[in-house]
Amino acid sequence: MSRPPDAAEQIRRLYFDATKRTIAADLERAIALLISLESDEARARVAVYMDGLSQMRSEWAVSPAAASAAPSASPPARAARPKRPARDGVKRPTP
Repeated sequence: MSRPPDAAEQIRRLYFDATKRTIAADLERAIALLISLESDEARARVAVYMDGLSQMRSEWAVSPAAASAAPSASPPARAARPKRPARDGVKRPTP
């Protein structure tokens, strides 16, 4: 008979299984599990997963205003010109 996963393991699983579609609910569930942890040491062990979930939510959140403000096509980049050597005041003969 297997025991149910503890809160820290559940947070870890939420982190690895999160998708753009589920991130809001996953983070909400992870916060509830974080609150249920009894010690600061246990919270510190899952802090990296909590931070990762938060980062995913930030990266995957696309607001309609940001999407419409994005340029549709950017102009092609221009080739960089080679830099001229610095002038030191000395005249050099031309070939």
